[in-house]
Amino acid sequence: MKQILVIGIGAGNPDYMTVQAINALNTVDVFFVLDKGEAAGELVDLRDEICRRFITHENYRTVRVPQPERDRASSDYKAGVDAWHADKAQVFETLIRDELADGQCGAFLVWGDPAFYDSTIRILQQILARGVPAFAYQVIPGISAMQALAAGHRIPLNRIGEPVMVTTGRRVASGFEEDSVVLLDSGAGLRALRQEEGHIFWGAYLGTPDEVLIHGRLKDVADEILRLREDLRRRKGWIMDTYLLRRDAE
Repeated sequence: MKQILVIGIGAGNPDYMTVQAINALNTVDVFFVLDKGEAAGELVDLRDEICRRFITHENYRTVRVPQPERDRASSDYKAGVDAWHADKAQVFETLIRDELADGQCGAFLVWGDPAFYDSTIRILQQILARGVPAFAYQVIPGISAMQALAAGHRIPLNRIGEPVMVTTGRRVASGFEEDSVVLLDSGAGLRALRQEEGHIFWGAYLGTPDEVLIHGRLKDVADEILRLREDLRRRKGWIMDTYLLRRDAE
C-alpha cells in the first residue's frame, strides 16, 4: 500500500517544525511540491531548506510540478474553487500513481497547519473516493499563522469566556460581530472594514526574517496596513498575512 503524509511545516520559520513533523520527514521517499512560479519561489526554497535541515539521510527525492491556476474572474466563487480543486486532484492523482511505488511514502508539505483553509486533505479524499490509485494517508499538524500571529503580538487569541471566529477576508467584508481571525484576505476585507469600530492585530510573513506586525484601532491603522501590504507585494512578488479583529481592546 502506498502511504501519503500531509505534513504541516509551520508559518514560515523552520524552528516551528514539531518533533512529530521532523520524524515524519525522515520516513518520506518522495516529496511532492506544487510550484507557484518564480514570484513565490521563496515558498519552495523554504521547503527545500526544511528537508536539508531535518532529514538525516539522502534517500529521498523531490518532484515539482506547476500548481494549477484558479479562475479568480469566475462570478461563482464556489464553482471556481471546485473546478480548481478538480484540477489539483488530477495532478495529485498522477503524482501518486506515477511517482510513488507500492510500499513507498510520499508527502505534501503544507504551509502552516493542514486543518486551516488548505485543500490538500479534501483533494486526497476526492481521489480516494474514486478508488484509484489506492493509498493510505496521515495528517501531521503544524504551527498555524494564527498561533504565530498571537505569539508575535504577545496576546492570547481569545478573551476569557469569549469565542473567536476563524473566517476569510471575503466573508468579513460585511462586518464582524465577534472577535475574528481573518485568513486569505486579498485586501478587499480590510478595505471594507476601514471605518469599523474595533482593533486589529495584523501580521505578514509571520515567522520569517521579513515578519511585519502592526496593531491599533482599525480607523487609525487600516489604511497604513493596506498601503504597506501592497508595497510588500510589489517588492517580493507575493504576500501572506493574517489578522485578528476585536471590537474593543483589552
